[in-house]
Amino acid sequence: MAAADLQGKYQKLAQEYSKLRAQNQVLKKGVVDEQANSAALKEQLKMKDQSLRKLQQEMDSLTFRNLQLAKRVELLQDELDLSELRGKKNKKSGESSSQLSQEQKSVFDEDLQKKIEENERLHIQFFEADEQHKHMEAQLRSRLETLETEAAQHQAVIDGLTRKYMETIEKLQNDKAKLEVKSQTLEKEAKDCRLRTEECQLQLSSLHEDLSSRLEESLSIINEKVPFNDTRFSQYNALNVPLHNRRHQLKMRDIAGQALAFIQDLVTALLNFHTYTEQRVQIFPVDSAIDTISPLNQKFSQYLHENASYVRPLEEGMLRLFESITEDTVTVLETTVQLKTFSEHLTCYVSFLRKILPYQLKSLEEECESSVCTSALRARNLELYSDVKKMTAVFEKLQTYIALLALPSTKPDGLLRANYNSILTHIAIVLQEFHDVMKDISKHYSQKATIEHELPTATQKLITTNDCILSSIVALTNGAGKIASFFNNNVDYFIASLSYGPKAAGGFISPLSAECMLQYKQKAVAYMRSLKKPCLESVPYEEALANRRILLSSTESREGLAQQVQQSLEKIAKLEQEKEHWMLEAQLAKIKLEKENQRMADKVKSASGSHLALSENPVLLNAIAVQDQEESADKTWQEPVQSTSLVGMLVVTSDSEVPDVESREDLIKNHYMARIVELTSQLQLADSKSVHFHAECRALSKRLSLAEKSKESLNEEMKLASQNISRLQDELTTTKRSYEDQLSMMSDHLCSMNETLSKQREEIDTLKMSSKSNSKKNKSR
Repeated sequence: MAAADLQGKYQKLAQEYSKLRAQNQVLKKGVVDEQANSAALKEQLKMKDQSLRKLQQEMDSLTFRNLQLAKRVELLQDELDLSELRGKKNKKSGESSSQLSQEQKSVFDEDLQKKIEENERLHIQFFEADEQHKHMEAQLRSRLETLETEAAQHQAVIDGLTRKYMETIEKLQNDKAKLEVKSQTLEKEAKDCRLRTEECQLQLSSLHEDLSSRLEESLSIINEKVPFNDTRFSQYNALNVPLHNRRHQLKMRDIAGQALAFIQDLVTALLNFHTYTEQRVQIFPVDSAIDTISPLNQKFSQYLHENASYVRPLEEGMLRLFESITEDTVTVLETTVQLKTFSEHLTCYVSFLRKILPYQLKSLEEECESSVCTSALRARNLELYSDVKKMTAVFEKLQTYIALLALPSTKPDGLLRANYNSILTHIAIVLQEFHDVMKDISKHYSQKATIEHELPTATQKLITTNDCILSSIVALTNGAGKIASFFNNNVDYFIASLSYGPKAAGGFISPLSAECMLQYKQKAVAYMRSLKKPCLESVPYEEALANRRILLSSTESREGLAQQVQQSLEKIAKLEQEKEHWMLEAQLAKIKLEKENQRMADKVKSASGSHLALSENPVLLNAIAVQDQEESADKTWQEPVQSTSLVGMLVVTSDSEVPDVESREDLIKNHYMARIVELTSQLQLADSKSVHFHAECRALSKRLSLAEKSKESLNEEMKLASQNISRLQDELTTTKRSYEDQLSMMSDHLCSMNETLSKQREEIDTLKMSSKSNSKKNKSR
């Protein structure tokens, strides 16, 4: 992919370079054309300058000619003046001379007139040529300036383009070099990739074979061991624990907290509304302090007094619902069991509203029938009459939809999952209707309160109560608006969160499955917490590698351990049987001992003996023990007496007084118990030694098998190494022979080349000799 991208980038740069090169050629051609035009204009300017100089010369010559003619005219005028003076003096000088002078004067006048006209015409031509020349010069100068500016601009553009082209060329050359280097590296990488692909293909084939064998084995195990796939059936899949979505739980808890705050505000407003309505019923239209109110209002006031028992549970139910949503639970409709409690409390409140609705309507009718009620007040009461009905209807709708939402957690068959979305949207609509109804009630009641305040019979208590009711209605309106906007903002999230449940399933089937799933989730959480306990320090890697062979050889197989466990269980069973047997024996011995003690006590009571006879021990009837005791009593100092038997060695410390029965029994009992403990410890030691020896034998046999396997593998490696050595020796001999053959061929070739060189030298020498002889002959000639 990288090579293809680099190739595409290089092609794009080449195309841009070709476009820029073509544009450069066009601009060069344009600059050359402009330079040619400027050169032609310069030549035209030179020609115009030359023609201007000619005209200037002609003008100068004409001015000089005019000056000459003017001087001549002056001379002629002087001569004419002289001639007139002479004519005056010489009037008589003859008419012939006057006629002659008159003719000359007329000729001169004509000539002068012609010269003046010609001079005037030349002046006009000169002025026109001068103006034309100036105009032409101005045009040419402006055109020259524009051409120079254009030429400078073109030159700057050309210089910029040349610099740009040089930079692009250098950049392209650098890119080309980089691309060549990259192409080389990519070629190397491609070669490596080919080798890797070949290796991967080999590994893939081996893995495919391995995985196919494992798949067959797994399928056989699944077919033999797994009775069914729980994800295939929705009833069983509902018991699987879904993935823990902590963000979803935190979001749901946040939403529940906001809803709890809104419900608390709504509950406070409802309590205030019902309480202040009760106060109003007590003071209007008849004040209970002055006169008795109607039985209807008394009953209505009694019912309104019970509002807290119906309104407070709404807050408690919502609080329980909020507390049931935690980070560790799974919050969906099937698991929110506390929603049913909230629905029940809302049902109780709706029943309370239904109960007080007829009394409230009758109370409004009674107000309309009172004498103080005006037509405007009656109209407001009728509006409130319809608004109260609407509010009760809205609460009934809301209770119906919330009861439907609570069905999945109690009766899953009562509501289809496909209807969840429509129920949530209808709840949003009902909450908006509740807000609209409360706005109408607030509007109409405020109008009613203003009308009542204007009545002459309005008391300060009524005004205060109306203000309190109006403030509670405003609080209800604000709370309803907040709840409606809150639910509208989160209804999409509620609809999207309905799919949160077991994987590859439409959701939980029943509340029982959801409860079982939560129990499994708690067990899984406990298991994960147990896994989070800090692990013990492991063996270092080098030490583990060093002890790997010992560990492999010392590990026991499952069968051996199972045999040892079976043997241990059998031994434990035998020991239990022996324990029960010995316990029975001990009970029998205890019974016998009690009987013997009873018998001896009877003998002691019947017989009248001395204190020595009473102090004798009836338990030790063994003759050997009695003799030993009598012999030890005769001694003046105490010494230990050892009694040996098959059950062990009994050490007794002799005393001047014979021990009593209980001390002897305790001594014998302790001796037997110590002996039993000693024998059991010896037996356990022998068993442990035998197990240890058995394990060592198994480990040695495993070591031996491993050593034999390693020996076989080393033998095979040695065979392969010997084969490789022989093959390398054969290759070495063949390469030596080939090198020797090549050396012999090269030596033969060198010999032949030496011979040819010697022949060529001889020929050169002969040619030199012949040339010398020819030169001598030529010299002699």
